[in-house]
Amino acid sequence: MMLVMGQSNRVWHYWAGRYPGSVGVLIGPSYGKKVPIDPWMPFVLDNDAFTSWRDNKPWDVEAWRKMIQWIRMTGQKPLWAAVPDVVADREATMMNWPVYRDEIKRIGWPAAFVVQDGMKPEDVPSDADVVCVGGTDRWKMPNLGMWTANFPRVHCLRVNSKQDIEACERLGCESVDGTGWFRDPSRPDKIPMLKMFIEGHRNGTPELFKAFDLHSNNALSKLSEI
Repeated sequence: MMLVMGQSNRVWHYWAGRYPGSVGVLIGPSYGKKVPIDPWMPFVLDNDAFTSWRDNKPWDVEAWRKMIQWIRMTGQKPLWAAVPDVVADREATMMNWPVYRDEIKRIGWPAAFVVQDGMKPEDVPSDADVVCVGGTDRWKMPNLGMWTANFPRVHCLRVNSKQDIEACERLGCESVDGTGWFRDPSRPDKIPMLKMFIEGHRNGTPELFKAFDLHSNNALSKLSEI
């Protein structure tokens, strides 16, 4: 499972080279050019629908289109681009799909459909390449298994805890993202914990991450050596 974050640092680039397919970056209209597009770093394209909904601000379609054009000019291809959705609104999200889908597909990029509260597998358009599990936090994780059981490529949005990462991997997600990991990244429960997850799995010792306990002196002493 790939960890796709809205920021990166030196260790993120190191892991991209050392363990291909383990990490990537998420780029959105409001912060896209702050995150470099490097040929060795996989990336996906967000649409900022959630931040607009969270901040109670109108969604900026022109900012989204400018991001699409900027990425296109770089010559780099994202793993997928999220077609603009409307958070927690089933009908509006489904109506958006035919309106914006071709702006992604005509470039030759995979288009992701962002599912919302109340949706079922039959609501996913037949020409969607990826399913992104969005919606509200109270709905997302309890319904995640429904999506991984029915679609081969599933990305889970806003995964910011050890428990949710474990659940996403157990259920078979292709990738997850989370912005919270790079807030105070040196904290033991942030990038050091992801190090245990990434390197543990790639070295055949995933139990390192599963056994991680923030209240364990032993765990903290190991993290201090990272």
